[in-house]
Amino acid sequence: MSAGFPPEVVAAVSRHMNDDHAGDALLICRTLGGRPDATAARTTGLDADGIDFAVTVGGTEVPVRVPFAHRLAERAQIRREVVRMYREACERAGVPPRPAG
Repeated sequence: MSAGFPPEVVAAVSRHMNDDHAGDALLICRTLGGRPDATAARTTGLDADGIDFAVTVGGTEVPVRVPFAHRLAERAQIRREVVRMYREACERAGVPPRPAG
């Protein structure tokens, strides 16, 4: 069994993150991805074990991978896990998360 999701799922999730949640991705990369110096982040992919970003540091893009808390098996789990990551990132950064909705 593949450890990934179909390419169309990866593309859709990446597009959604980049279009609607770029700030959330940056916060995740700064806090959970170990790049507090990042000034921008874009989602580049994901698989069952984690999500990949390209972050801008000092004008250069560098890869960052943030592992999921557990291996994902279904597309529906992706959103729940990214929301969990966002909330954990907010907690670490000391900022309140947006209300769910």
